[in-house]
Amino acid sequence: MLKVDSTPRAAWTIASMAAALVVLVPVVVILSSVFRNSDGVWQHLEATRLGDYALNTLVLSLGVCCTAGVVGVVSAWVVTMYRFPGRLVLSWALLLPLAVPPYLAAYAMTDLLQFSGPVQGWMRNTFGLTGGDYWFPDLRTLGGATFILSFSLFPYVYFAARIAFLEQSRSMLEASRTLGCGPLRTFLFVGVPLARPAIAGGVALVLMETVADFGAVDYCAVDTFATGVYRTWYGLDSPVAAGQLSALVVSILFLFVGLEWLLRRSGDRHRATDRANGSDGVRIGRPGRALAILCCLVPLTSGFLLPAGRLAYLAFVGGDGRSSELLGGLVVSTASIAVLASVVAMMLGILIGYGRRLQRNPWTACAALASRMGYAMPGPVIAIGLLICLGWIDHRINDLAAAGGGSWRPGLLLTGSIAALVIGYQARFLAIAVSFVESGLARVHRSIDAAARTLGAGPSRTLFGVHLPMLRTSLLAGGLIVFVDVAKELPITLMLRPFNFDTLAVRVYQLASDERIEEAASAAVAIIGVGLIPVLVLARHVERIRTAGSKGATA
Repeated sequence: MLKVDSTPRAAWTIASMAAALVVLVPVVVILSSVFRNSDGVWQHLEATRLGDYALNTLVLSLGVCCTAGVVGVVSAWVVTMYRFPGRLVLSWALLLPLAVPPYLAAYAMTDLLQFSGPVQGWMRNTFGLTGGDYWFPDLRTLGGATFILSFSLFPYVYFAARIAFLEQSRSMLEASRTLGCGPLRTFLFVGVPLARPAIAGGVALVLMETVADFGAVDYCAVDTFATGVYRTWYGLDSPVAAGQLSALVVSILFLFVGLEWLLRRSGDRHRATDRANGSDGVRIGRPGRALAILCCLVPLTSGFLLPAGRLAYLAFVGGDGRSSELLGGLVVSTASIAVLASVVAMMLGILIGYGRRLQRNPWTACAALASRMGYAMPGPVIAIGLLICLGWIDHRINDLAAAGGGSWRPGLLLTGSIAALVIGYQARFLAIAVSFVESGLARVHRSIDAAARTLGAGPSRTLFGVHLPMLRTSLLAGGLIVFVDVAKELPITLMLRPFNFDTLAVRVYQLASDERIEEAASAAVAIIGVGLIPVLVLARHVERIRTAGSKGATA
């Protein structure tokens, strides 16, 4: 019996390793480009632009991580620990900026605050000013990009810190107050250290998203590694130099991811040991209530209300004149590719997650680790790796056709195809699918697997008959988030899409690049509407944790 069962288990190990190749292949291709000759383009970049790319990326990353970290942690602490009007609404509304991709926030906020925008126009008309009479911040700068990305990405830190604060031990917080620590000292020396692993994880996500961002920094005219890779490929027409620049980005990101993993290894010592913090919060005076509301409203307004409101207004008063002609087709193409990519991602996630559950060996561990690499890489980097790889395969196919002696050549079969687009999405978002599958499987006790084996069911039959029905919620949630991320994805779609295949994100980028923000607003509002779906899922998840903590506190 054991001998018969070992073959399917080995097959699952091989399948999980094969699934991880969608991430490993572009990484290996990119790293291998280091040893190729760029015909002097790399030396040109090193002498002219590389320093600007590195400095801007570093300053932008530090600024966004610090700002988003402070805003996310403070707002999470306020809605968790204090009672004030609107607290329950604000606790989930602070997740809403996740529905607005940073490039849409950049378009909307720049249009709102530029010299010809409504804010400066109102100032000049009201106070009789001219352009040289006052100073106003310019968002199309490094500082402006930092502001936009910070308030677009802080919910990653808020979400992680909010859950950590809800799960903290009430006894430790009460002991701190008993020993004479005020609210600020309790926050700085008890609350934040206890939540440090979760906060580090949220900040790491912000770092990855910042380095990976293309649309916002490109519109704000900030040269980073992400925009440099894109321009090196298309502007300098040098795939080798673009691959070498991508290899540098990948190496730096892997260094940061490894550092974050080392920091989070100490997370066990910070776990709550008894009652979760499920209280209704501490009553505060009128000045405290006003300050608490302000701490929540400022990031909510900057990250969601202003950009989403501006885009909705522009879509209502003007919008895309061809919306009736194009918008329906764009929605269909966006939804179709997003559904296909999310289904494929969850299938690959099952192969990797279930293979890891069956065989906990170095091979399945490497497959699970490799599947998470893509989320740390910018979209242009993944696209460059796939374009080089798929282009090589297409040329070998044409060489084989030429060797046959005929005049027919198949041309580019993979490059610029739907298949290339789907593979690119897997490389970028497979980590999400694997995380949801593994978290779902972790809630299934291994005694169920043993019972299935006792009844004669092999691994495949156990998966389809037992595990998949129990994983319905996790698979649906993971597929939904992959769907929304694919719908919002810009650089991979822009670089890998077939001819005459556009999505909502591409349509917005094309119009915004021509400064036609009002026309881009229609497709932008559609993207935000789709992005609200996972936000509501996350809000429900946080509410379940808070409710469970409240019940535990009263028990």
